[in-house]
Amino acid sequence: MAKIRMYSTAVCPFCLRAEMLLNSKGVTEIEKIRVDLDSRQREEMMNKTGRRTVPQIYIGDTHVGGFEELAALEHAGKLDSLLAA
Repeated sequence: MAKIRMYSTAVCPFCLRAEMLLNSKGVTEIEKIRVDLDSRQREEMMNKTGRRTVPQIYIGDTHVGGFEELAALEHAGKLDSLLAA
């Protein structure tokens, strides 16, 4: 299974929903990078993704985007193959 990295904060409902969706797909390990605890991490996230909001999710080296993009991949039937890569 591909490595999952997620930029998140402690009180982000979309981060929780993304984690629940990934868990339902069998993902047991998510590297969470808390941007609310370290401003350098937020800057890194913004430089890498061009976005300010969380979550920002990477599956392997692929930047998926946020929860809505993750859910769209699932609804399109493309999430499983990305996770398996």
